[in-house]
Amino acid sequence: MRYNLIFNILGLLSKYISIMFLIPIVAAMILKETNHLMPFFVTGVIALILGYIFSFNKAEQKDIDSIKKSESLVTVFFAWVFFGLICTIPFLFYGFDFTNACFEAISGVTTTGASIIQDFSKYPKTLFFFRSLTQWFGGMGIVVLFIAVLPKISVAGRQMFYAEAPTPTEDKATPRIRYTASWFWGIYLAYTIIEAIILKHLGLDWYYAIITSLSTIATGGFAATSGGIADFHSSKIAICITIFMFIAGINYILAYRCLKNKKITPIFKSEEFRTYLLVFIAIATCLALSLIFNSNYKPNDAFLSSYFQVIATMTSTGFALDNYITWDAASKVILFIAFFSGGCATSTSGGIKIIRWLFIGKYLKRELNKILHPQGVYPIKIEGSTINNDVISQMIAFFAFYFAIFAIGAILIVLIENNTTIALGASAAAIGNIGPAFGILGPMDNFATLNIFTKWILILLMLIGRLEIIPFLAILNKDLWKD
Repeated sequence: MRYNLIFNILGLLSKYISIMFLIPIVAAMILKETNHLMPFFVTGVIALILGYIFSFNKAEQKDIDSIKKSESLVTVFFAWVFFGLICTIPFLFYGFDFTNACFEAISGVTTTGASIIQDFSKYPKTLFFFRSLTQWFGGMGIVVLFIAVLPKISVAGRQMFYAEAPTPTEDKATPRIRYTASWFWGIYLAYTIIEAIILKHLGLDWYYAIITSLSTIATGGFAATSGGIADFHSSKIAICITIFMFIAGINYILAYRCLKNKKITPIFKSEEFRTYLLVFIAIATCLALSLIFNSNYKPNDAFLSSYFQVIATMTSTGFALDNYITWDAASKVILFIAFFSGGCATSTSGGIKIIRWLFIGKYLKRELNKILHPQGVYPIKIEGSTINNDVISQMIAFFAFYFAIFAIGAILIVLIENNTTIALGASAAAIGNIGPAFGILGPMDNFATLNIFTKWILILLMLIGRLEIIPFLAILNKDLWKD
C-alpha cells in the first residue's frame, strides 16, 4: 500500500474541492446575504491548505497510472470521508455541534437527504443552497468529477471509477474512462439546467427552482422549506419533479447512447430499463389503489401521490408530496418495499439497484430449472451478455452483506432508541440513501431528536450505502493494508 500516492491524490482532490466553495460565495452575493460569506470562504481556504499539505511529496505520473485496485478502494473511501468532513465546516458557523454538522454534511454528499434541521427560519438561504450543492456534487460522484477534469488521473481513473460506483458489469460509454466521466457530467448538468428552467416557467422563483433541480437530479431530496415539495402547492410542479426523478434513475450510459445515436430506442431495448419501468408502475399502481380503498383518497390525488412517492423512494431522492406517515398500514408496507429497489446502474440513485434484482430473478429461475433438469445448462444473461461465475458470486455476496449491514444497523439502533419502527426505517433509509423514514423520522419531521450514537451509526450507513459496500468491506480486510 503506497500511502504517499493515496495522500497525493487526496491532496489533488482537496485543491479542487476548495474551488467548489466559490459557488456558495457567489450565491450569497446574488441573494444579498454578504454577511454569510465567511463560512464558505474559510472552508475553501482550509480545503486548499490541506490540499497542499497532503501533496507534500508529489507523485510521478507513472506512479499514479500504476495505482492498484486495493489503493483505489482506499483512496475512494477516504475521498468521500474527507469530502464530507470538509463540507461539515460551514454548518459549524451556524451553531451546529460537530455530530449534527457532520450528519447534515454526510447526508448531503451521500445524497441521502436526512436532516436534523428543525426550524428553517433560523438559517439563511445561502446555507440551504449549499446543502443542495453538496448533494449535486455527491450525486454523480466526486471522484467521477475529478476523473473528468483532471487529465493527470485519467489512466488510473478506471480503477477509481468502478470503486466509487461498482456495477455488475464494467460497461462504459466510451473507450476512455475520462471521456465517459465527462459525458456523464455533461448530461448531468444538462438535466439540472433543463429542470430548473421548466420549474421557473411553472411558477417557482429562480432560488427554489435551482435548489429543487440540484436535489432532484442528484436524487438527494434536500428542500429549502420544512414541508418540501408539498409547500409549492402545485400538481404541475409535482408532475415535473416526478418525471425528472424518473429520468435521474435511468442508466447514464443509456442516456449517452441515445444522444450519440440521436434515437431513444436504446433505452427501450434495455432489459434493465424495462424492468425499472415495470417495477415503478407496479408498485405505484398498487399503492394508488391502496390509498383509494384504504385511505379514502380521490383517484387523482392517489395516483399523483403514489407515483411521486414511489419514484422518490425508488431513486432514493426522498422528496415528499404527502405525509405518508398518516397513510394506512397497507400503503406504508407497499412503500417500504420501494426502499429496497433502487434505480438503474450508473445512475445517481442509491439502493440495491434494479439490475441486481433482475439478476436475482434470473438466478432463482436457473436454480429452479436445475431442480427439474439437473443435467441442463442455464447461463444467466443480462442485456445479452452472459454473467460469469465470479460476478455471480459477487452479486450474491453483495445481497448478503447489504441485508446483514442493514440488520446490524437496525439492531444497534433499536437497542439505543428502544423503537422498532425507528430502527428499521432509519437503517433502511440510511443504507439506501433515501432520507426520511417512518415514525418520528417521517418526511415532515427530522432526525434531530435521535441519540448521538444513533446519528453516528446512520452516518456510517450513509457512507456505506453511497459507496455500495465494496470499498468499505475492503478496508476492513487486513490483507488490503499489506505491502
